Amino acid sequence: MITIPYLTALTTYFSYGLLFAFGQLRDFFRKFIDWWKASNLQGYAPICLGLEDFYIRRLYLRIQDCFGRPISSPPDAWFDVVERVSNDNNKTLQRTTKVSRCLNLGSYNYLGFAAADEYCTPRVTETLQRYSASTCSTRVEGGTTALHVELEQVVADFVGKPAAMVTGMGYVTNSAILPVLVRHGGLIISDSLNHNSIVNGARGSGATIRVFQHNTPSHLEKVLREQIAEGQPRTHRPWKKIIVVVEGIYSMEGELCKLPEIVSICKKYKAYVYLDEAHSIGAVGKTGRGVCELLGVDTADVDIMMGTFTKSFGSCGGYIAGSKELIQYLKYTCPAHLYATSISPPAAQQIISAIKVILGEDGSSRGAQKLAQIRENSNYFRSELQKMGFEVLGDNDSPVMPIMLYNPAKIPAFSRECLKQNVAVVTVAFPATPLLLARARICISAAHTREDMVKALEVISRVGDMVGIKYFPAEPKKPELEEGRKKLE
Repeated sequence: MITIPYLTALTTYFSYGLLFAFGQLRDFFRKFIDWWKASNLQGYAPICLGLEDFYIRRLYLRIQDCFGRPISSPPDAWFDVVERVSNDNNKTLQRTTKVSRCLNLGSYNYLGFAAADEYCTPRVTETLQRYSASTCSTRVEGGTTALHVELEQVVADFVGKPAAMVTGMGYVTNSAILPVLVRHGGLIISDSLNHNSIVNGARGSGATIRVFQHNTPSHLEKVLREQIAEGQPRTHRPWKKIIVVVEGIYSMEGELCKLPEIVSICKKYKAYVYLDEAHSIGAVGKTGRGVCELLGVDTADVDIMMGTFTKSFGSCGGYIAGSKELIQYLKYTCPAHLYATSISPPAAQQIISAIKVILGEDGSSRGAQKLAQIRENSNYFRSELQKMGFEVLGDNDSPVMPIMLYNPAKIPAFSRECLKQNVAVVTVAFPATPLLLARARICISAAHTREDMVKALEVISRVGDMVGIKYFPAEPKKPELEEGRKKLE
């Protein structure tokens, strides 16, 4: 749990209250101005009503230049950010022809596969020429190629499951598969900070949903015990099935799931475990096989394993892995498999090639080097940020590092000042996080060099002092040993 300093919480609430009050005042006067204008709705109700888009109009649009920044190069360690201008107080933004070369601290390019790769890129190019960019069909019609079959087998072997099914979009993997796995009469117990795709998938299932405190196994056990004792609402019949849904690395917190304890509890109460490894597969573990490998959990104890290819593999899409019976059932019933266009063949080839590099099947040790580099970079960057006095969330080995900002005024200030100094960061606020818990989310890559990280730390430290987000006292710097005793005189 994040403990917010009292003064910080007070000033944050005051800032949002001020924004809300002025927004309401502007809307009040806007009604009088609009009253004099002729209505062009012709009897239709307005699509966007006042309070429904109030947050967008009065808060988001004021700082929308900090979000959705277009780029014009591969999302490598450094990339080109297209500059934009506004002539109407940020209501609209126009792209210019100018670009800024920026250090990339926002993309999910954990292993550096998003840029051209000596092994992956030639094979992807060859696949594009052979299969074209799209299958233009679903998997059950004309959208299954030899690459899709190979990809599913490669993924299943990589994550340690008998079978796997791939989809063309990571978000849909959760939102389309959960409603198929559990329906009315079932129970989904979800971590309170699970991703929106899990939340929407659970809501669309028709199952009863209960939430346990973030990454707290003791509370999960309490919820399980209570729900099993009570049974289904009104009838109190036993649940048809119970699924506990957690993430390997929580995308907004950077925390590792307490998987061993959660698996033990689920075994005790005969509940299925659904593990979302979108941010952990390929990024953690000795051979990149995710939190199960990192935390010493047998993959046989995790019933359903989900992940995406957008983070560590430089591609797109997602997968679900489990028993052969489960995967066969999903291929007959899952809308993402039956009705959506299959994953692009070049994207499939990129994933296959990236996994081969990670496993060393390309004949080199680059995969092992990338895994060692992402781990070293992540731990170094996190340690240095904490030494500077920033409030950094997450665990060691996690490449996701949220820096807490809290106050709404500090969101655009931090983002814009970093961009001025050629460091591109991602800031996150409500509704992606709770109202008080705005943050900057740093994503580290194996492609970052030590010089890149030193530059980023220098810029973030300067901006942190300027904006006032160093909530803890900084550690005193250790004096260098007089430049190696003046080079031994």
